[in-house]
Amino acid sequence: MHRRNSKKWVSIRLALTYTGMTFLVFSVVTIVVLFMLGFRFDLGNGQIEQGALVQFGSTPSGAAVAIDGLALNARTPAKATIKAGSHEFSIWRDGYDTWQKTVDIKPGALTWLNYALLVPKKLDVEPVINYENVVSSLASPEGRNILVQTNSAVPSFSLVDITSDKVVSVDLTIDSTIYSAGTSNVFTPIKWDDGGRYVLIKHDFDGKTEWLVMDTQDIAASKNITRLFDFTITDIEFSGTSGNEYYVLGSKDVRKLDLAAGTISRPLISDVNEFSVYESNIITYVANDKQKPNERVVGLYREGDDAPHVLKVLDDQPSVKLHVATSKYFNENYIAISEGSNVTIYNGSYPTTVSDDVTGLKVFAEFTVSRDVDILQFSPTGQYVFVQNGSNFASYDMEYQVYAASKINGNGSARQLKWLDDNYIWSDLDGKLTIREFDGANVHTINTVLAGQDITLTHNGRWLYSFAKTDAGVSLQRVRMILP
Repeated sequence: MHRRNSKKWVSIRLALTYTGMTFLVFSVVTIVVLFMLGFRFDLGNGQIEQGALVQFGSTPSGAAVAIDGLALNARTPAKATIKAGSHEFSIWRDGYDTWQKTVDIKPGALTWLNYALLVPKKLDVEPVINYENVVSSLASPEGRNILVQTNSAVPSFSLVDITSDKVVSVDLTIDSTIYSAGTSNVFTPIKWDDGGRYVLIKHDFDGKTEWLVMDTQDIAASKNITRLFDFTITDIEFSGTSGNEYYVLGSKDVRKLDLAAGTISRPLISDVNEFSVYESNIITYVANDKQKPNERVVGLYREGDDAPHVLKVLDDQPSVKLHVATSKYFNENYIAISEGSNVTIYNGSYPTTVSDDVTGLKVFAEFTVSRDVDILQFSPTGQYVFVQNGSNFASYDMEYQVYAASKINGNGSARQLKWLDDNYIWSDLDGKLTIREFDGANVHTINTVLAGQDITLTHNGRWLYSFAKTDAGVSLQRVRMILP
């Protein structure tokens, strides 16, 4: 006769069942989480090891990828989970040179190798526009226009539109009523605003200097900034993209000008030696201390602050080069200060508008380069701190906390290195256009160029524009970087 289970036995069975199910769910979730974190079982040593995820990308896309010589079954953009440690990565595509790099991959990290710029094996140089002479050139942000000047004695320019394969050029001349007449005149385009519409023009004449702003979309709306305010300006920076607001340095004071309102502010910072503007309203500067003549200070000022904030004081060392720059990376504030050959990077919160408390900024990294820093800057996205002395340069990657030093080979000293895109820099040392990554890797010599002129990659990455000397004068030329 069948015997019914007791209530106690049924309860035990249910408890065991639920316990087993809970353990199973917990085990599955644990395995999934560990898998997502990059943990794998290594059959070779019988241990569980944490790997890392690597994301690959290239320009152009659709390139093959290999890790330590083993090709992935995917093309860029692609990703792979690999063991931590040093690996050699290769990215290639038919018709292009192979991109290669050895990277130390940290366990559990997401490493982005999505910036590979593939350079065609065959680089055909195509003349675009011929000029009798070129004295200066200035590429706009995002590689959309190039301003070309053929005679520095007159404010006449060619504005070259390179947004499409068919290049279009228009002539722009600032009306003589806008600038002062001199027996000798030199007009020099200095910089574009971030919006790519306005250009600051420095006019030197008869031992004097005045500043003009040229409106490339409405040349008649160009203005003489110096004349509007009757104020001596030694340096000037755009504030925003309206073409009306500027921060200027005059008589060692930094002030703000508003052309539309016709106003000039009180001195915002005094005894300034150099300054720069970030995001239109954040100023970093190097200045002398009025109360202590033997001291120099590095500071920061934001629009609306009651007073500038001193970040660092350098005591009685006038020969030591001092520079400062600021940027943001993933919405975090970074400030870099170079003192001679030493560079310190701070991370954290800017001081509040009414406080001089800088304790919210903590040391993020420090490094020393072989020579005193002449140029200190952040890369366009803020990921790299970049320093330069002549042909020597170094970078610090904030994302992976990696320092790298390199050198441009050639005769003489290199001009200030400029960014081709967010990860590549270019040089025209020895009249040869070379491009390389922020850390000096993947160097390519593109073509012969006229040193001292600007170089730009178009916004779609298709063409690389430069200037070259010809028998008849100077040619604006281009090289196709993305093959048809």
